[in-house]
Parts: sequence; structure tokens; C-alpha cells
Amino acid sequence: MSSQTDAARNEWTAWHRAREEALTAPSGNLALVETRWLADDEEPAPEQERDGVLTTVIRRFDPLTGETRNGIRRWNSRSDAVAHFVSTDPYPYDPAWVLPASFVPAGPEHHVAFAHRRDNGGTRDLPVPGHIEVTVAGTAFTVHAFDDEGSLLLVFGDRTNGRQTYGGGRFLTVPWPSDSGHTVLDFNRARTPPCGFSAHFNCPLPPPENRFPFAIEAGERVPVFRDGFTVE
Repeated sequence: MSSQTDAARNEWTAWHRAREEALTAPSGNLALVETRWLADDEEPAPEQERDGVLTTVIRRFDPLTGETRNGIRRWNSRSDAVAHFVSTDPYPYDPAWVLPASFVPAGPEHHVAFAHRRDNGGTRDLPVPGHIEVTVAGTAFTVHAFDDEGSLLLVFGDRTNGRQTYGGGRFLTVPWPSDSGHTVLDFNRARTPPCGFSAHFNCPLPPPENRFPFAIEAGERVPVFRDGFTVE
């Protein structure tokens, strides 16, 4: 095995360890116990922490009304999900799932419709700065990664979903392309969306273009909890 592969595996191991530490942090995905959208005339209180429960303010554009809505989230560092969490149960690192890709930029106003888990079939147009071209086992695919607060986020599906991995697809952060348009899809870092750790998130789902017709056996599998605990 090459020293380059060993180094990549070690980097992945460190990433995986940091990822699980972040999930169990006081405001990690596992700690979210409530998301509540406020009435139009209700002002959110300042962020506060009391008895281990952190309250934060969130805002989002409402696709139904066209207005900005205020809401709050509560994070409990001693939530049942934190207490019962065991592991993200990743597949073993596999360098074969580190794939070169090309980024083709689109216009500044290019958007793609993404359904969300709790939007009852509605879609939201998310900004997609371009599309990504990748070849897997000799077959070329074009997928869309949206701009997630300065990062490219690929929401994708594959044949492992609902079996070995989370049913609603997985997330993969894609490095911003070089000047020549080259980037990399490292599926070893594919991760379970926040909805797989708390029912109080509303995650985007893969659009049809982002659903691969084969199993990607790399990255995180279904999260493991002890004592029969499940995320509802």
C-alpha cells in the first residue's frame, strides 16, 4: 500500500473522529430537541443557555409566503440521542471511492429545485453555482451541488439508501474547484444528514439528477444507537 494511500487513510480517520465529536457536542446534530417557527407577531428572545439547554435563533425564507420567518432551536447536551449514540458506523476507507471530477460553472442566478423532508412535497429553489461531472466505472454523470454558506454541498442518493445508509440520501462537501475546474468527490467522507440524528431538522433530498443507480459503499452508514433507541 502506498504512503499516499496511508496518509489519506490517516486523514480520513482523523476526520471521522472529529465528525463524531462534533455530533455529540452541546450544539451538535444529536443535541437538537426542538425547532419551532414563531408567529408573525412574535419576536425571538435573545440566545440563552439554561440548565444545559441552549436556545438559538434561526431565520429562513418561507417558499409558501415569500417572507422571512423567525424561529428558535433548543439544544440539550444531555438529550436521549446523545446518551444513546454509539457510532456513525462508516464503511472502511476505500481509495477507489476518491474520484476526480470537473466543475462547470453556471450563471449567477442558476437555481435547482430541492424537495425537503418536511415540506410535504414542496420544493425550494437553491442556488447552484454550476454542475459537477464525474465518471464512475466508465459511466459519466452530471450532478448538482448547491452553495451552502460558502461550501459546495452535494446531496446524493444511491442504492444503499434505506438499507445500509440513511433513507433520505447522504451529504458530501465538495472542495471548491481549482482555476482549471478540477475537484474531487471523496465518498469516504459522505455523511448522514442532520435528519438522521434528530427529527427536528428539515433536510434537502437528492434531486433526480443526483441519484446514482448503484451502491456507493463508502462513507457513513445508518447511525448506531444502543438500547433500541431510534430517531423519530
